[in-house]
Amino acid sequence: MIAPLLPARKRVGRPRTTDLRDVFDAILYIATTGCQWRMLPNDFPPVLTVRGYFYDWSGNGVLDEMNRHLVAAARQVEGRSASPTAGVIDSQSVKTTESGGVRGCDAGKRLKGRKRCIVADTAGLLVGLAVHGADVQDRDGAPGLLKSIATDYPLPRHLFADGGYAGPKLKAATEKIGRWTLQIVKRADTAQGFEVIPRRWVVERTLAWLGRCRRMAKDWEKTIASAEAWLLIAHIRRVTRLLARR
Repeated sequence: MIAPLLPARKRVGRPRTTDLRDVFDAILYIATTGCQWRMLPNDFPPVLTVRGYFYDWSGNGVLDEMNRHLVAAARQVEGRSASPTAGVIDSQSVKTTESGGVRGCDAGKRLKGRKRCIVADTAGLLVGLAVHGADVQDRDGAPGLLKSIATDYPLPRHLFADGGYAGPKLKAATEKIGRWTLQIVKRADTAQGFEVIPRRWVVERTLAWLGRCRRMAKDWEKTIASAEAWLLIAHIRRVTRLLARR
């Protein structure tokens, strides 16, 4: 399912001698184990080759197209339509390292780093993501995320969210993007202890799935593009395993 989406051999230049299956396995190995590039075992292609393909695929949209294709296939396997009509939005603040790049301070969680904003469909499949500094409020980062997925998934028009996305500011911003309806799902005032919140648990589970890759324990990347690419790879890893079992 993935092979047709990878770049074909070039007609000019030096013939390709590297198997792209080995390259993709090497990228999944780094995502799963969280090791450095130069700690890649010798069973895989050279580090410079694997890293070159990673930056190439993340820059020209190959990973985005791969994720959209796998999401559509996974939804059809479950008897759903290829394109979702509703989604759940949430964010996750993670620490960064000394590698530099964009970062900020999340005053609510007292954490300095970056914020991963994702949109998942009602089955928990990742349909949109954005990474920015942790100092950006959820309601301020949501319009850019929704605008980025409007062309790839034109059908979603209803979103479930927590209280961080409430308020007229986000509602006015979404009206400029499209016909979005936002439903705030809050915790009951009378609840005591742990409670599964309807709809919102779906996106929380998606974040937990992504966290099974040790590369996601922190944001190790210097650039936002690389941080978003590893999120896509972590989700591609999960969806390919799901389709293989089905």
